[in-house]
Amino acid sequence: MPLNRGIVEYSGLNLSNILKPEAVRVIHAVSSKKRLFQDVADLAASSYGLTPAPVCDALLDREGLGPTGVGHGVALPHARIDEVSAVCGVMVLLETPLDFGAADRQPVDIAFTLFAPEDSGVEHLKALALVSRTLRDHTLCTKLRANPDPSTLYAILTEGQSVQAA
Repeated sequence: MPLNRGIVEYSGLNLSNILKPEAVRVIHAVSSKKRLFQDVADLAASSYGLTPAPVCDALLDREGLGPTGVGHGVALPHARIDEVSAVCGVMVLLETPLDFGAADRQPVDIAFTLFAPEDSGVEHLKALALVSRTLRDHTLCTKLRANPDPSTLYAILTEGQSVQAA
């Protein structure tokens, strides 16, 4: 049976629908993408009740298809997970940036990871587009980088978010 404790099913598309306050964290140091994905999987486990090992494996498998670093220090790792019933996310701010193979060669310090049901289809794509659009805002990213408190990061990401699905 799919788990997704506390996640609102898609009625409107905004970050507060897909991101819980406890799914935001500052990570002080990671040595590799694999270590980051293990930390993200642990955070997904504590925030959404997911099983860490398959979550980490799914992220590594997706990353093997091509890097999810989108440039300007941002990465959008994502994976389809059997355990979720609606798109959900984890956001981490890395104190020590990590090489993510982005086209602009800038190391990543903001990683927003999305998890979608296996059959999510368009919801997954809309969520990726929303996160991508949000994190293309350089002013917002500057605010995120300047505020290493998870509750403040969550507030920055979700304040004024009322974008409706197109």
